[in-house]
Amino acid sequence: MYGFADCGAMYQTMDRLSRRQKHCLGVMDIQMWEARSNTDVGEHEEPVNVSDQSLCITPPRDPWRSLQHEVAVCVRCELHKTRAQTVFGTGSESADWMFVGEAPGAEEDRQGLPFVGRAGGLLTAMIVALGARREEVYIANVLKCRPPNNRDPLGVEVRECEAYLHRQVAHVNPKIIVALGRFAAQSLVKTTRPIGKLRQHVFTFEGSEIPLIVTYHPAYLLRNPLDKRKAWQDLTLAKRVLDRT
Repeated sequence: MYGFADCGAMYQTMDRLSRRQKHCLGVMDIQMWEARSNTDVGEHEEPVNVSDQSLCITPPRDPWRSLQHEVAVCVRCELHKTRAQTVFGTGSESADWMFVGEAPGAEEDRQGLPFVGRAGGLLTAMIVALGARREEVYIANVLKCRPPNNRDPLGVEVRECEAYLHRQVAHVNPKIIVALGRFAAQSLVKTTRPIGKLRQHVFTFEGSEIPLIVTYHPAYLLRNPLDKRKAWQDLTLAKRVLDRT
């Protein structure tokens, strides 16, 4: 099996990396992050719905806080009926890097934060291997609500939600975007081509000149550790593109 350390040696001189970067490049099983329970909402728990009263709350005047408020009370699609809460995003509002996944999972739905648990730990390791810190990048999802039973998002759900992501991108104005996983890649590139055909290419985010790179989702990499080599190739491509901007 290959870890990020095997791949990093192919592209960088290891003695130039910090000890923390070297450690994260060698991550295989991410034992430093404890996997959280993946149990869904119990049978007898009532789904949390947005009340009419919450829709009447005056939104903040600050554009970013106003967007957060819009997402929090959104009822554009049926997902609002089964979510515990929305998952807006996290990180620096002036980040150079922006990572975009598919949709919240069960633990993200409970915590209101994207990429937590073991997949989030691996994403953090990938970010550190690039020489950044998680709090310095911005992390979001295509959908802001969890699809029931973690099913694939529906087309109508993406159409109703994608304007939020576009406004997040416009506000953060990152220097590069990394799409994590097949669904995020296809949604952002506007294609049905498989992820294997999208990797190692430089796209631009819709309506902008921001470069966009596609790679595997951290959850997929936990199940298929051999593909961490390919993911590191994608990240080093993104780093080279970023360094040229």
